[in-house]
Amino acid sequence: MYNAKMPNKDDLPSTAQLIRSTGVALAVAVVILFGAVLPAEYGVDPTRIGRLLGLTQMGEIKQQLAEEAAEEDLAAVPDLVEPEVAAPPPIVAASEETATAEPPTDEVEAVVDAEAVWIDEVSITLAPDAAAEVKLVMTEGASAEYEWSVDDGNLNYELHADYPDGDGFHSYKKARGVTGDIGEFTAAFDGAHGWYWRNRSGKDVTVTLRVRGDYSEVKRMM
Repeated sequence: MYNAKMPNKDDLPSTAQLIRSTGVALAVAVVILFGAVLPAEYGVDPTRIGRLLGLTQMGEIKQQLAEEAAEEDLAAVPDLVEPEVAAPPPIVAASEETATAEPPTDEVEAVVDAEAVWIDEVSITLAPDAAAEVKLVMTEGASAEYEWSVDDGNLNYELHADYPDGDGFHSYKKARGVTGDIGEFTAAFDGAHGWYWRNRSGKDVTVTLRVRGDYSEVKRMM
């Protein structure tokens, strides 16, 4: 037998108070979900609060790491089908006229252009499992040429740009376990466009980036 007294009805919350408290708790949970959890975990930022707090960038990096891990797991599965080996082209003896002919003018100009001076150069040393990001500030339609290489080991990388509204990013090119790349790209929109590297080689790696083209600034993002 319990000796505790029954609570007075006036001391108990009313139905309206319970509904109001439940609504407030639900609203707070929604704010936390869209303002913190989604940006920090998935890089999804519909309210733009996450980017102001630096949570969206954290979520995007987590998603990139998850993609890298998935690609590494996929690469670990052996190929079951042997690739077809193309037959070597037939050997054709060059005529005397062909052997003494001078190279086309267009090819000579292309070599000279490739040896043009780079405008900016950035070198970064990455410890094992470390990451770095360098971007060019560009306007839509602007083009830039680049060349990057490592002194030792290899890197996973992606050439990309964050959308101006903060909702994800646009990928131009990516690869895993490479020692460098050279090429050119055109900005899909106004903003920062550039390279994200991660060192999975198990040793210190120094990456050197050289760029030239239509950009206003080279920025080290991380």
